[in-house]
Amino acid sequence: MSDGLPACPIPISDSPRVLMAHGGGGRFMRTLIRDLFAAAFDNPLLAAAHDGAVFPSPSARLAYTTDASVVRPLFFPGGDIGRLAVFGTVNDLAMCGARPIHLSASFILEEGLEMETLWRVVHSMADAAREAGVSIVTGDTKVVERGNADGVYISTSGIGAIEHDLAIEPASVRPGDAILLSGDVGRHGIAILAARADLMLETAIESDCAPLHRAVAALVESGVDVRCLRDLTRGGLASAVLEVAETAGLDATIDERAIPVIEPVRSACELLGFDALHVANEGRFAAWVSSADADRALEVLRAQPGCVDAVRIGTVGDTGRGTVVLRSAIGTSRILDMLSGEQLPRIC
Repeated sequence: MSDGLPACPIPISDSPRVLMAHGGGGRFMRTLIRDLFAAAFDNPLLAAAHDGAVFPSPSARLAYTTDASVVRPLFFPGGDIGRLAVFGTVNDLAMCGARPIHLSASFILEEGLEMETLWRVVHSMADAAREAGVSIVTGDTKVVERGNADGVYISTSGIGAIEHDLAIEPASVRPGDAILLSGDVGRHGIAILAARADLMLETAIESDCAPLHRAVAALVESGVDVRCLRDLTRGGLASAVLEVAETAGLDATIDERAIPVIEPVRSACELLGFDALHVANEGRFAAWVSSADADRALEVLRAQPGCVDAVRIGTVGDTGRGTVVLRSAIGTSRILDMLSGEQLPRIC
């Protein structure tokens, strides 16, 4: 087995591919669940082998979210679909101000998927769950006909504990609030494109795929008045600030010059006609905080892994239009709009 992984518990020489003949049940599927998924994700709740996980409520307030990962290719610089599935759900919980605890995972497997590929994905998910400090406690597996799933799709849901009194949501945003960004943008989308199209870039670009809940916890524990949080996935930074402005019914002004974009991403965007503000990220978030706490919030963020380049990028206004004005690098201003479609399909 490559990449230092342990040997797949299902002999690849005997079952090199997931075959439709095995369907959704039978001996092979039972072996797949027991010896691959359950072994990789091993924990007491999963070991109960029940139709669901039963556990006590960890706090008075809970956050619950669900996500689906359909990335192509399955493996890319800086990550893979397994890490993406875990961190995507962990980060959605973090944006609610919750401490992620448990995840579920459902796998849609395409007929003909190589067993070694599936084992790599599952092992990567197990590693990502340990890195994030969460348990995968229940799940499901289905097999579909060849050509219907790009190899594997993964749907994850997660539950987290809210252990503070803040209401972290767009409705909490107020005029004058500072808008912060945790780091440079655009790396995930460009890394996916480079891997998919086999682009020969001068500098390799890796996805920023990473868990964000510890940085959020540090903000909350520091006493910063956090109003709202958004991870910058599909649609990038632009979609996040627009969605919050529209939901809150408040406008915002963003300084394009303050937004960090590493040079290889900037060059690739210029070459391909992309706007880095619309390119997806998997390890970045925006935070709306009280203006009085902005400097302290940046100090806290910059002490967290992956957030050393955190910066203030804008301010919330009070016109009530729900629009976002972008001040460009040359001093002009324009209204920031949502993309009418996707720059890159199947990137998260």
